[in-house]
Amino acid sequence: MSTEEKTSYSREELKEFEDLILQKLAVAKEELTSLKESLSKRNDSGTDNTASTSKLLEDGADTLERESLSQLAARQQKFIINLENALVRIKNGTYGVCVDTGKLIAKERLKAVPHTMHSIEAKLAKK
Repeated sequence: MSTEEKTSYSREELKEFEDLILQKLAVAKEELTSLKESLSKRNDSGTDNTASTSKLLEDGADTLERESLSQLAARQQKFIINLENALVRIKNGTYGVCVDTGKLIAKERLKAVPHTMHSIEAKLAKK
């Protein structure tokens, strides 16, 4: 049976995707925790408040790094939410169906981007 003829994935296929998503979710949550820990350590100025000229440069670099870490943490949080939403779609039986075309999303695409809600065709049409 080809992908065009199918309207949904089998229970076994959905279980395979669920396992993949759970693995990615665990890694993503670990990375988010690490980012948050780095951010909280960045807020600690430490004990060495000497050498005011170089301190200004360090403060600027610290601020830039903190902003970068905050952006990474926000992106990671969004990724986690998207993965959790994909798990909900698996439970609902709507996982793997393109929200734009109503067709089944290619298995290869779902393995690469397991939280996607769009087929390649729909994604390319939006550009």
